[in-house]
Amino acid sequence: MKNFLLIFITIFLFTSCGKKENNTVTDKSKIKVGLVFDVGGRGDKSFNDAAYRGLEKAKQELGIEYEYIEPGPGAEREAALRQFANRPDISIIFGIGFIFTDEITKAAIEFPDKKFACVDYTYDSAKTLPPNLVALEFREEEGSFLVGAIAGLMTKTNKVGFVGGMESPLIKKFQVSYEAGVKYVNKDCQILIGYAGVTGDAFKNPGKGKEIALGQYNDGVDIIYHASGVTGLGVFEAARETKKFAIGVDSDQNDEAPGFIITSMVKAVDVAVFEVIKEVKEGSFKGGRAETFGLKTNGVDYAYTEKNKNLIPQDVRTKVEAIRKEIIEGKITIPVK
Repeated sequence: MKNFLLIFITIFLFTSCGKKENNTVTDKSKIKVGLVFDVGGRGDKSFNDAAYRGLEKAKQELGIEYEYIEPGPGAEREAALRQFANRPDISIIFGIGFIFTDEITKAAIEFPDKKFACVDYTYDSAKTLPPNLVALEFREEEGSFLVGAIAGLMTKTNKVGFVGGMESPLIKKFQVSYEAGVKYVNKDCQILIGYAGVTGDAFKNPGKGKEIALGQYNDGVDIIYHASGVTGLGVFEAARETKKFAIGVDSDQNDEAPGFIITSMVKAVDVAVFEVIKEVKEGSFKGGRAETFGLKTNGVDYAYTEKNKNLIPQDVRTKVEAIRKEIIEGKITIPVK
């Protein structure tokens, strides 16, 4: 009896160990994504959170695993990319934000066997992208033009505002196209412009955002569009205090100040992240290219849902939808600088 028991226990343990080993092999065969967030990190209710939604969707629908890093300024971004690149279990590495452009290009060259992708990469058609890097771009000017038109049509004071985060070519594109949209429908409207700073920290300063917004509201502005990451949460706070309006960015930000956010210029960052991961999963990833998302491909838009459509009059909606059609058809040229 004792011998039988001993044989049984031995077989049981051997079988259990075998299952554990098989599970380990299965886990290792999964695609694992490494993602480095932009300034502000997770919880910004905007750009970074949109990228995170893409990771979560890929986890749920594609069965991938992921890890992320929220770096500090400067060299920490490059170190974070290298940290992932040095790991054999990481299949693809994302940098989230234009500020990663130089660092991720260097990393892609240094680690040619790794796959990389960068959201809002500052693409230069005169230069060749590394063959293992895909640049993900958005036609922010198209979405910003539309929300500018909404602001120009809805202002009661004929004075609207813009609050940017870091003064940079990308955020200037938001600003200039927003101004063009305002002027397209209301050529006499005045537009006040403010920036939170000239470094990456300007995207995570709600106090500065509130200060700039209060200044504009007190100067007669009744609608402010922000493109400033976490700094924009201060703009929303100012809108609530003054009972004026704001326009969000990157994600539908209605829930941050219900009743005071007319709409948001949304970018399908989550879709871009998901689609690239799907390419890796299916073995169809191709680097050395720039992928652009605009109105025509639903890559950008303005939020119009049950939560906010009561804030946008039907005649405004009709006019803006007509403008959308003209942009897609190439009948409207939108300035970007």
